[in-house]
Amino acid sequence: MLISLCDKNVIQYLQTIGVSSLGDDAEYTQLLNSSKKNFNLQVTLAGNRQLLVKQERHIENDGTQQELFKEWVFHQLLQRFPVLGNISAIASLVTHFDEENSILVRNYLTDYLELASFYHHNSYFPEAIPIALGTTLGVLHRATFNRQEYRNFMATAPQGEFRYQFYNPVQGIESIEPKIFSTVPLEALKFYVLYQRYESLEAAIAELASEWRPCCLTHNDLKFENILVHSRWEQLDNCLVRLIDWEACGWGDPAYDLGSLVASYLKIWLHSLIVDPTIELEESLHLAMTPLEVIQPSMLVLLRSYLNAFPMILEYRQDFILRVVQFAGLILIHHIQQTIQDRKYFNNTGLCMLQIAKTLLTGPQQSVLTVFGLSESEITKPFAQLATHHPVDTQENLLRLYYNKTRLRGF
Repeated sequence: MLISLCDKNVIQYLQTIGVSSLGDDAEYTQLLNSSKKNFNLQVTLAGNRQLLVKQERHIENDGTQQELFKEWVFHQLLQRFPVLGNISAIASLVTHFDEENSILVRNYLTDYLELASFYHHNSYFPEAIPIALGTTLGVLHRATFNRQEYRNFMATAPQGEFRYQFYNPVQGIESIEPKIFSTVPLEALKFYVLYQRYESLEAAIAELASEWRPCCLTHNDLKFENILVHSRWEQLDNCLVRLIDWEACGWGDPAYDLGSLVASYLKIWLHSLIVDPTIELEESLHLAMTPLEVIQPSMLVLLRSYLNAFPMILEYRQDFILRVVQFAGLILIHHIQQTIQDRKYFNNTGLCMLQIAKTLLTGPQQSVLTVFGLSESEITKPFAQLATHHPVDTQENLLRLYYNKTRLRGF
């Protein structure tokens, strides 16, 4: 690494690479929520132009693929294939990538806010948002489904050498080793003990991993923090949502992306639980501040919108909905583990989440009814004929589905 960015030198760096002119002064520079992997700066230039500058904290020299490079490959993909670039919700915001210093610069959308914040502050769940999410994701998966040109591009772009490696995200929790006692608090060890006690849980994850079939371009990290909703979403016909942070994108299993969204909805419910050692799990679930019944319609319309856009997936994977539910359970387990690693705690909420995750993974057929309010057959029946008689759209057909610019209703 030749450059280490900070709020003191970021403007000079932007001027050096030509993203900002020499006459520009930063009106405002803010350090955003940075992770262990990335350092993030929001920069406001003259004229209220805003940029997000990201730098990976560590660059490994072992030849492994870096995450910011994957987002740059995704940007190149959209440039190479206009069919995907015309999908407004996934349009690239990247303006510059410095591979040597692992720095990525992209436009910062001031008219949007994170979907996680939207749901937290508004406490209601309009159907328009999951409809937009399900439709966008279904169209992306349909457009790239079993298309060798997209797969080849991900494997070789942008210089032509083979750089991309497949990654199966279906990973269980590693076995407990002595070093864990110095990295997690004592009360968090209960999570690892319980996880390893459930043989059926580990068996379900192993089976899910063995059936992983990469067939299209996937985001692989669709938590609500990586989804933006427009501040004027009620007035828009399109561009309601934007999917950002494609650092984990790859050639993957479409059920994983949809399962990630379902897990994000379930986390809203589970994080609103009233938990106490004296309250049974069943009672705690019923006392949630945001009941499951409140978010259930959003999850159902999300799934239906996705299947309406991509009904052929039901032919390719007849167990698709079951896998969506199982992936949701797996992602909840990963969320618990990440919370333990980052925040160093595991409480009764985590315990409830583990129980729900176990149910989703080991009993997906029964869980479909719990999550979506309908059985698997009731959900798939309206799409059976579509899956049989509607082939995957060609690129030419897809081009007409999207607007290049945001439109207000009535204009």
